[in-house]
Amino acid sequence: MSTVILGAGIIGCSTAYFLSQSSRTQAQQIHLVEPSPRLFASASGYAAGFLARDWFSQSVAAVGALSFDLHKDLAEKHNGSERWGYSRSTGTSLSEDGRTGGERGDDWLREGGSRAEVAAKHDFGGGEYPSWLTRRKGGKIEVISKDDSTAIVDPLRLSTFLLNECTERGVQLHHPAKAVSVAKDMRNELSSIRIISQEGTETDIPCTRLIITAGAWTPQVFSTLFPTSKTKLPISSLAGHSLVVKSPRWTKTNEQKGCHAVFTTDTSGYSPEIFSRVGGEIWLGGLNSTNIPLPNLATETSIQNEAIEQLIQTSKHLLGIPDSNEEDLEIVRKGLCFRPVTPTGKPIIARIPDSKLGDGFSTRGLGDGGVFVAAGHGPWGISLSLGTGMVVAELVEGRTPSASVGSLGI
Repeated sequence: MSTVILGAGIIGCSTAYFLSQSSRTQAQQIHLVEPSPRLFASASGYAAGFLARDWFSQSVAAVGALSFDLHKDLAEKHNGSERWGYSRSTGTSLSEDGRTGGERGDDWLREGGSRAEVAAKHDFGGGEYPSWLTRRKGGKIEVISKDDSTAIVDPLRLSTFLLNECTERGVQLHHPAKAVSVAKDMRNELSSIRIISQEGTETDIPCTRLIITAGAWTPQVFSTLFPTSKTKLPISSLAGHSLVVKSPRWTKTNEQKGCHAVFTTDTSGYSPEIFSRVGGEIWLGGLNSTNIPLPNLATETSIQNEAIEQLIQTSKHLLGIPDSNEEDLEIVRKGLCFRPVTPTGKPIIARIPDSKLGDGFSTRGLGDGGVFVAAGHGPWGISLSLGTGMVVAELVEGRTPSASVGSLGI
């Protein structure tokens, strides 16, 4: 049995990580295919890396809790605090001049709202006020996480760790390469997939188990491989700009007391999200748009200067020195990534029925074949990554998943 995973972002790497751990699958028969010339060039490398255990709707709650626990276990086992900046994080909501969070419900991301809307608020009693956050008259901050239910990682370093673990076990990485077609055997069962390298070399890889984890590009990948299928995967892209800055008020000494996540609103109509991370970095984003088209490749993005300037002004207001023209924030990185979103706000984690593949395609029975999709995680891709990877690996092998995903199908 040969398994091909299309998309080597954090979801694809997490799936390969858990699948290559299993005694039922040979790591050498797992193939990761990634078309982007640079690895982790979208959300897997540019997202904030915020993790939550219980901020999810009922249909996603089991995967959310499983994934959060897996993140903690992985960090403890492999020194994640040093290797990818794993740290507990206190979630807070900041209101200024009476402004509170954005829209509630599944559409909060598109409507300029904040993920903080799904969390309960408590009096600020645990941890100290974020050292890097500017205090202003009339501002009020509330804790919206409890106990140790939120954390933070550097997603780029975590993704890199997962990929390195996979390749060391024997998982084969094809990069950069693009899947262009699939083939079936005399029984009309999926048997191979053809990929083409950046240099134009075509290679046929044996494939009975196909997993599409291509993020916002998942619908295009599926329609390319199964052009006669009438199934349209309900996943679209949401562009999000971000900044990473350094502040003299966020130092290694401060890190020892824990990181913070701050969710707030802005007078211009969006909901900034600010996260301090291990390594002296502060990530700022929340400025999202449905009007920026998805590029063919993640490396072909074009950052909009107006959006970055808006984030810079927000950073000066929330992180700068109050009542001063002095600027002491260092811009480390400007980013634009594309999140895969669904109309319901829920990811798709499921096997696609053979009847929806078109052209008479079928796949082998339970554990030996199938076409699977894991995408549409919206702003929670990093948080849900490890849980998704474990569950998909179990589904692919025909095992009972560690978390229920029955309501996350197509």
